[in-house]
Amino acid sequence: MRTLERVAVAAIVALGGLAALAHFDHWAAVAAFAAATLALAGSAWVVSFATEHVGERLGPAATGLLQATLGNLPELFVVVFALRAGELAVAQSAIVGSLFATSLLILGLVVIVGSVRAHDGVMRFDPRAPRDASTLLLVCVFIIVIVGLSLSAGNGASHHVKTISGIAAVALLVVYLLWVIPYVRRDAGARNPSAPARVGMVAAIALLVGAGVGAALVSDWFVDALRPAIHQLHISQAFAGLVIVAIAGNAVEQAVGVVLAARRRSDLAIAVVVNSVAQIAAFLFPALVLISLSMHTSLTFALHPLYIGALALTAVVVWKITDDGEGHPYEGWALVATYLVLAVIAIYD
Repeated sequence: MRTLERVAVAAIVALGGLAALAHFDHWAAVAAFAAATLALAGSAWVVSFATEHVGERLGPAATGLLQATLGNLPELFVVVFALRAGELAVAQSAIVGSLFATSLLILGLVVIVGSVRAHDGVMRFDPRAPRDASTLLLVCVFIIVIVGLSLSAGNGASHHVKTISGIAAVALLVVYLLWVIPYVRRDAGARNPSAPARVGMVAAIALLVGAGVGAALVSDWFVDALRPAIHQLHISQAFAGLVIVAIAGNAVEQAVGVVLAARRRSDLAIAVVVNSVAQIAAFLFPALVLISLSMHTSLTFALHPLYIGALALTAVVVWKITDDGEGHPYEGWALVATYLVLAVIAIYD
């Protein structure tokens, strides 16, 4: 492990200790909330870092699957603890916000940085992998939108929210498996065992386990400090979930896409971000719906109409921007501007 990486891990461990002190020493709500937010973002980075090095022994596709699954641990824990605390608005806005933060904010920044770094001001990338991910995203988001519109219409279906959401969640997971299994098998021979590993397998697994446990603890402290903090700061639960939780629990991890774009690795930068968006919609959201069915507060696809419309438009925009294999600066700025408008709306929700 490089010296800078060791320093980063040590700093994140220190943030976790600070969050623990703030929780158990009963600091002021805003201070405890800030400490937990920083620790949550740090745990997301460590999970991503450790998963990357565990995946060095696997093919790129398997590594991507591992990153998508384990990289969402902090956000998964936040949503589960929020539901346990009865904070449905925070849980819904957090999972939907992770989609918006990645597909609008992070993808927008990737396109902007990639365009600036390109010699002719146009970011170019192989559109094949993004097309697969965009197709999966479109299918899954359309299922979510159809179910959400039906449940929000107040008709007979609205009286069976849990049942319909559960069936839709299973359908989404089946679609995800039908995509991901051939994807991993197709890439099974791409493993490069001769590549030198910066982090040993034992150390990477230890980091992964430690970060996973830390993410669970910090998520509990985060949710515990959430309500009094947002009351003192006069921000809405929707903004807390849509912006704060989404960025701390997901977008920090996906910032690697911006770094890759700055290094002119456009193909990988776009693939990382678009694949993450598809996997949040097709795996994390439905998995959380099924997990919540056994809880007092259930997560369903009966979303706010604003989220339903924004999800549908986001899926179309991601497809259109990545389908031609080119990214222009104005497209990136448009994505970032859209996210900022959603964030401002959430402040007053």
